[in-house]
Amino acid sequence: MPKPVVPEEKRRRRRPTKRGTVLSEELIVRTALRLLREHGSAGLTARRLGLALDADPSTLYRYFRGMDDLTLAIGDALIGRALDGWRRTGEWRADLRAFGLAVHAAYVEHPQAAVLTASRVSGRANELAADEAVLDVLRTAGFPLPEAVRVYHAFIDTTLGFAALDAAALALPRESLRADEDMWRSTYARLPAATHPRIAEAAPLLATRMVTSAYPTVLDMLLDSAAARLGAGQGQGRAGRDAGVSPAGPSPRSR
Repeated sequence: MPKPVVPEEKRRRRRPTKRGTVLSEELIVRTALRLLREHGSAGLTARRLGLALDADPSTLYRYFRGMDDLTLAIGDALIGRALDGWRRTGEWRADLRAFGLAVHAAYVEHPQAAVLTASRVSGRANELAADEAVLDVLRTAGFPLPEAVRVYHAFIDTTLGFAALDAAALALPRESLRADEDMWRSTYARLPAATHPRIAEAAPLLATRMVTSAYPTVLDMLLDSAAARLGAGQGQGRAGRDAGVSPAGPSPRSR
């Protein structure tokens, strides 16, 4: 049975640690991110965290129900970092593109943490704020509710999927990552046109593009598709109104 988390008002230690710091959820998450960056997922243990914080490992359970709960808090913190640098402009496509890139960047900045958390659902404050914001951008832009949820689903999964993929590559040992990248400039570049004509003609471009993330390109494709569907839907609505027929589905302003 998981231990109950101590209420927020009772979490503060009565006295600082030997280093003069007072534990908090934010400090524990920051320290966990550092340990993940330095030691990988195998290095994130209650014992190692306690040593890094100069506190008894059992103290962590005053803040988190267990290491999995801490993992969810780490993922939520990464989303929070993306939210901190994102400002809505009122132009839905630009806003979603900027937010997607911000989320992707926040995750790949901490690749070990991203591998652990990109597939998780925390239900924490930053995650909820991000989901609310994305849905609001889409609904305010005029997407009907089913279409807004459809685009939201594709947008979130694409963003986190590429974050996990790119983070997994960055989390590889440096030698392995370099070897994978060199493969495009060695094996692929040397394939003869007689046996692999399409790879041979594309080899210079592959060597340039395949060592970078495809996420910005895929994000643009996704948003282009969403914009086209929105335009088509609005065009059908205008045609229906011109013919004296009400468009199907509720208006976004009818909420």
